[in-house]
Amino acid sequence: MLKSISIRKYAIIDNVEAVFEPGLNIITGETGAGKSILVDALGLILGERASSESIRTGADKTIVEGTFEVASNKKIKNFLEVEGLDVSEELILRREVSAKGQNRCFVNDTPVTLNVLKAIGDLLVDLHGQHDHQSLLRPQSHIEYLDDFGGLEGLVDEYHASYDRLTDLFNRLENLREREAALKERRDLFEFQLREIDAVQPQPEEEESLETELRVLQNAEKLFEATTRLHQMLYEGEQAVADQLVLARNQLEDLARIDRNLEEARNECASAAVIVAEVAKFLQAYNARIEFNPDRLEEIRQRLGQLSLLKKKYGGSIKSILEQRERIAAEFSLAENFEKELAALDRAIEEERGRCSEAAERLASKRRECVQKINRAVVAELLKLGIANAVFDVLIENRRLEVGRGTNGLIRAYVKLGREYYEAGPRGIDRVEFFLSTNLGEDPKQLTRVASGGEISRVMLALKSILAKSDRLPLLIFDEIDVGVSGRIAQAVGRSMKSLSRFHQVIAITHLPQIAGLADAHFVVEKVEDRKRAATVLRKLELEERVEEVAKLMSGAEVTEAGLAGARELMENAKSKK
Repeated sequence: MLKSISIRKYAIIDNVEAVFEPGLNIITGETGAGKSILVDALGLILGERASSESIRTGADKTIVEGTFEVASNKKIKNFLEVEGLDVSEELILRREVSAKGQNRCFVNDTPVTLNVLKAIGDLLVDLHGQHDHQSLLRPQSHIEYLDDFGGLEGLVDEYHASYDRLTDLFNRLENLREREAALKERRDLFEFQLREIDAVQPQPEEEESLETELRVLQNAEKLFEATTRLHQMLYEGEQAVADQLVLARNQLEDLARIDRNLEEARNECASAAVIVAEVAKFLQAYNARIEFNPDRLEEIRQRLGQLSLLKKKYGGSIKSILEQRERIAAEFSLAENFEKELAALDRAIEEERGRCSEAAERLASKRRECVQKINRAVVAELLKLGIANAVFDVLIENRRLEVGRGTNGLIRAYVKLGREYYEAGPRGIDRVEFFLSTNLGEDPKQLTRVASGGEISRVMLALKSILAKSDRLPLLIFDEIDVGVSGRIAQAVGRSMKSLSRFHQVIAITHLPQIAGLADAHFVVEKVEDRKRAATVLRKLELEERVEEVAKLMSGAEVTEAGLAGARELMENAKSKK
């Protein structure tokens, strides 16, 4: 539900803040005071179009912010998680439109695109009146209303999962067929490349090991002479370091008997003698292993040359050569076994098509069972709402296809029912559209073409009334859907809204006292002048103020005691009929 809204510098609004209640929130006010401007401003945070012309004169930008309670809204939670947005019990949507044309959208203070904001708005609010944000004006949404009415969400999910798998298999099949010619053309190349790489058989980390061995063989003479000289210096020469350290150690041993402070120096000297002896031993062994092998040297040079040529052709490193070899081998295997791969995919598609077809058939059958029920229910509700002689019809169509196994991906996904093939989509094989006639003797026509704004809103009110418990949108906004009705019909419209408010939060702009008297919270929009400038303000009314406002709606600006008494009676009667 919408907990609060803040609107700054929008049209004739300077600064409006409102806290809404659960249930039925009513907004009234004089014509021209700015009631619909409030709805337009709310549309900004639902992803509607924005224009810099809507910014209040003299302001740099307009800011609209709404706080929604979404703790129990699973669809919003899932959407936020998919988009990588913070999930909490409250959702804050903010839209900023600058005079320079810049448009910024935020969800919980995180910048998002306008498309993300609109997607969230579609999961939060259904807005009805003379506005674009009406789901009934989108024929693609009609199938969702039918499924909601029939409680078919489980069947839809089962079908959709199979449809996704089938679509993925088709994608793989199309990709394979697109590659067919190229694979066949390059088969010989793949075979040559495999032979070329396998002839060398490069090994991981081989190059580093060979380069180390090459350096040693190239410098064998230098290493031999140097290690011989070092061994002489440390151990075998006339003034060998090892001998000098032994003499030093013995002398320090004699001195330490005189002064124990020299014992540590004696020990260090002894350790040094041991270390020098070990180094000399290592150098002697190393010197003995030095190999003068021109044949091995040439062999390594040739091997490194082979690896260098492969690196130039296949990516610059042994790792990249091996990765390329694996990829080429897979491509070659595919080219060699192309028909087998195609056959395997064809089998998988037919198996999944069978499962998808069964799910589609069950779903289509259940939808047809629901049609007459929803037709009768909507007509009955429309009669209550002042549309007599209405005919409401749900038309379900399927597209039959002249296809079979040889379709070759021209149709991306289709299902088979009996011996016939049908085009399939994410929600099944059915195309659903609502048709309506509001005049006696007229055939029903597409709802989006024949219904006026007021009729669309009352059709929506009828649908919402019969779908109240299952409908997915927590907030319904009605912008003067009561235009052209009065008396008994107005009472019916009001009772319908009140009934809806048990399951949804409802915000309704109205000019009828029969509806205003049912409010759980009542706001009035007023236009005030401050320093010779007009501004729209929104006030939440206390009980006595509500009585006075309802009395104004009943009798005009001049409120009499009789008018107040009539307003109280109307509100009491409305309360007793909840």
